[in-house]
Amino acid sequence: MNDGCIDGVSRRGLLGGMAASLLLGPLGAGRVLARSREDSLVVDAGSISGRCHPRFSRVRDEFVRNFTDRGEVGASVTVIIDGETVLDLWGGIARTDTGAPWEADTVTNVWSCTKGATALCAHILAARGVLDLDAPVVEYWPEFGQQGKDTITVAMLLSHQAGLPAVRTPLPPDALFDWDLMVQSLAAEAPFWEPGTRNGYHALTFGFLVGEVVRRVSGRSLGTFFRDEVATPLGLDFWIGLPEDQEPRVAPQIPADSFGEDGGVPIFYATAFADPTSIPGLILFNSGGYLTPGAADTRAAHAAEIGASGAITNARGLAGMYASLATRRPSHRFLDQDTLTRMGRVASATGQDATILLPSRFAAGYVKPIDNRWMTPGNRDSVILAEEAFGHLGFGGGIGFADPRAGMGFGYSMNKMGGGLALNARGQSLIDAVYQSLGYTSNVSGSWVPRSIQ
Repeated sequence: MNDGCIDGVSRRGLLGGMAASLLLGPLGAGRVLARSREDSLVVDAGSISGRCHPRFSRVRDEFVRNFTDRGEVGASVTVIIDGETVLDLWGGIARTDTGAPWEADTVTNVWSCTKGATALCAHILAARGVLDLDAPVVEYWPEFGQQGKDTITVAMLLSHQAGLPAVRTPLPPDALFDWDLMVQSLAAEAPFWEPGTRNGYHALTFGFLVGEVVRRVSGRSLGTFFRDEVATPLGLDFWIGLPEDQEPRVAPQIPADSFGEDGGVPIFYATAFADPTSIPGLILFNSGGYLTPGAADTRAAHAAEIGASGAITNARGLAGMYASLATRRPSHRFLDQDTLTRMGRVASATGQDATILLPSRFAAGYVKPIDNRWMTPGNRDSVILAEEAFGHLGFGGGIGFADPRAGMGFGYSMNKMGGGLALNARGQSLIDAVYQSLGYTSNVSGSWVPRSIQ
């Protein structure tokens, strides 16, 4: 470019974006936004494009800073309030090998953001009365009762309390692409702890455990059920099992530059390398090669229905899914209020997660806000949201979540992965800017607090 490009973002566009901050309107926290093009700002800062309501211009500014200051390569961010899209931005490079730009319809692997989609499938069945979350899994999947697992409930699967975060038996190459192999291996596996007594993140097994229950109850594969009951009705570009004709849209993931974001090595990785038979070690080194750099970006990986970590979508897809759960307009709600309340309620929490070895908090299939900023370097992985929010982050730093109090669905996806196990500065800066735009004033407590309750 010839107009003074800074890492792919033009100075002219950046200055224009900052000037647009002066166009902030009087929108207050919690107000419904009018669907009006006059209320929106078209943004085109070099390689960044999209729309932004003036009230959310600070989010747009942080998105630009991610490229200029924080190493973003290609990304998208979307915010929906009560069904109205107030911000939808994308930009950067989708493929570093060709220089192809990140377009409006670019999608990527969102890793563990997939878990939120998988959990939603289970909650839909529960809301219809055909799945009892408090019932033993063996009522739906009899073979699961091996090795003393007959008392494990569906709710324990959702809240990471089942004691099955990994598989001890060596898995063959590409094992995660073979649904039957994985569910049979998990049915035969013995729990790593007494189920229900603690929680430990089921990083790669969650989708097979919850997804097999969905399959047994609905008669459809997890990916098919999600497509039919969620993605298609909501009009989302969001797949658990990507059709081959969508493959050209995918932006491959770029590995992180380091294990941690602040110079330290997370205890999860230190433990895995010190003891390959530990839970962290089994997750990293007994995945059939899935966690080898590049292995999750093959055609076989994208086609597979990996309900813990294999969904393909973008920020618009994540925000759209969660917006259907967060809207304060009853006629637009995707599920009933009792189901939504359970989805957002803390179901398990601990000072030392059995897998990641750090404090964690989970709802029934979703991550709740967790503040580890006080921990040692390498172990400060946090997710700072409002306390009412629930959602899921993805390996490398992507995230989607619902905030029912704010009526908000949020999504952020990117191809350049960050270190650590939770959010990094790129995703958290966008979230912080969104809450500030909505009138929230502090996150000192570990959650964003609205002005009205201070």
